[in-house]
Amino acid sequence: MSAPTVESVFDRLEPLLMQVSKPIQYVGGELNARSKPWASVPVRWALMYPDAYEVGLPNQGIQILYEVLNERPDALAERTYAVWPDLEKLLRENGVPQFTVDSHRPVGAFDVLGVSFSTELGYTNLLTALDLAGIPLHAADRDDSHPIVLAGGHAAFNPEPIADFVDAAVLGDGEQIVGAITDVIKAHKAEGSPGGRDELLVRLAETGGVYVPRFYDVTYLLDGPQAGQIAAVVPNRERVPARVSKHTVMDLDAWPYPKTPLVPMAESVHERMSVEIFRGCTRGCRFCQAGMITRPVRERSIEGIGKMVESGLNATGFEEVGLLSLSSADHSEIGPLAKQLADRYEESRVSLSLPSTRVDAFNIDLANEFSRNGRRSGLTFAPEGGSERLRRVINKMVSHDDLINTVSAAYSQGWRQVKLYFMCGLPTETDEDVLEIATMAHDVIRAGRSATGSRDIRATVSIGGFVPKPHTPFQWAAQAAPEVVDDRLRKLRAAINADRSLGRNIGMRYHDGEPSLIEGLLSRGDRRVGAVIERVWREGARFDGWSEHFSFARWVSAAEAAFADQSVDVHFFTTRERDADETLPWDHLDSGLDKQWLWDDWQDALTGYEQDDCRWTPCFDCGVCPTMGTDIQVGPTGRSLLPLLPRS
Repeated sequence: MSAPTVESVFDRLEPLLMQVSKPIQYVGGELNARSKPWASVPVRWALMYPDAYEVGLPNQGIQILYEVLNERPDALAERTYAVWPDLEKLLRENGVPQFTVDSHRPVGAFDVLGVSFSTELGYTNLLTALDLAGIPLHAADRDDSHPIVLAGGHAAFNPEPIADFVDAAVLGDGEQIVGAITDVIKAHKAEGSPGGRDELLVRLAETGGVYVPRFYDVTYLLDGPQAGQIAAVVPNRERVPARVSKHTVMDLDAWPYPKTPLVPMAESVHERMSVEIFRGCTRGCRFCQAGMITRPVRERSIEGIGKMVESGLNATGFEEVGLLSLSSADHSEIGPLAKQLADRYEESRVSLSLPSTRVDAFNIDLANEFSRNGRRSGLTFAPEGGSERLRRVINKMVSHDDLINTVSAAYSQGWRQVKLYFMCGLPTETDEDVLEIATMAHDVIRAGRSATGSRDIRATVSIGGFVPKPHTPFQWAAQAAPEVVDDRLRKLRAAINADRSLGRNIGMRYHDGEPSLIEGLLSRGDRRVGAVIERVWREGARFDGWSEHFSFARWVSAAEAAFADQSVDVHFFTTRERDADETLPWDHLDSGLDKQWLWDDWQDALTGYEQDDCRWTPCFDCGVCPTMGTDIQVGPTGRSLLPLLPRS
């Protein structure tokens, strides 16, 4: 698969860096970066985050796998990121391939190119990297000399739109499965690679935990009202399972990664050390794919978190620690954890931070602990829906009064800035639901002024367009058309500014509906969408997650051309509601959730029925725990974080 020796391309790359923006992002050599001799291991991974270095380097998934693989004596892992168009042009002109930043080796020389997709809008960047690496775009055109192109990340729970371009996909946690894949590749090589690339892919597929799209045939209904829908997805090899399951690491303390986080050479989106304090969420927000596909909840112990914070700070010199999860304040020991970490680092300059906090999980004592060693900047809350009716639909159980009481308490304790996050285009949403965001924002300013006696109170309303995602109760929902979203946002801005005495203290940030529609096409599409991705890429699409690079017109044009001879269009994949009996493109990929339970929860959403958090109530049979063979982890343990001993 790979040449015995592979030389660095840096001598050819270096002269080009003087001609591009932010050249330091391509240099490598970060603190805690690793590089092994090529010939010292049998299996070699290139790990890619398909976005710019500044976004990709802080990504926890890539950093974890980078360490896990490099700790193995029989493997090495290096990193590669999407190159900006200025460097892409120069690489093509000078015949320099896609390279890793660690040793500047050609990506095409590795055994595996593992790509982690947090968002579907990174798909065109994958094609750029493949083309620059000299890897055929289509998996069917690759031979034994090319890497196995492996997709992971949240978007891999429906990899069908990129089925033509990837050899395989992995669902769920990566820590253990990358080791299993490494073992399969190592054994296949040791045997002399019998059967070549095809046999290797069969061996990966028959584990039941690696999805190889080419081994599954998809047929479509051709006539009647269901024309265009999927008829069936069936394996075309005897050794391949009918369904592929996700991977779940049950004991997070056994995987305390990253131990030595990377410190970026160039500016990045997160200038801090991050520790994941638990995985999974059982709040049951119906719009939230991350909360659904990462079940069950698995908490890292207070001692495990303490060790990771200590080792990470010692290894990096960062002065801020972010305690990350989908809802960090829901950790069963978050109060003691916050206090004990704040106590431990009180004499240092280290500050602690939480990502956005649920209104009903926030309390002033917790906030004070997190701000004890740092500054009181802003607090972020995510009501998600403007009206209480809509919040019942999405199962976000936060009342208007809850929010006002919480922000009043925060303002009274010295905070002056609150950010509120909402979505627009949610199922059953009306103009009136969205306009209630203005009422809530006005009331937040009034509450802050009342609590402080000051008029210098700020709030920011941030709004994203809703995209229905696979493996959620809303996977059957019709997505709102861009013109509907944009019209509601215009009305909202006018409503916020209608009272100038309050509106001048409220900032509004929003994404228009057009990028969301394309994200919807990519998130719920099937294999026919691959032709759209390839066409739009050939027409120049790059960095579609960046507003300055995204072109809605280019995507629409590419879709019209790609679907010209098909019975589907963009509407088919986006603004169309699905029926209960429709075969969805991802039905053969098992997230652990029972499809009937998801459908029932979708019906509950339409009636505004609220579902409780199953961590604290009897099981409501979503299907995950029996699939995983586990009982949900509730906590707390009652253990304490020991003081640090002075270093000798």
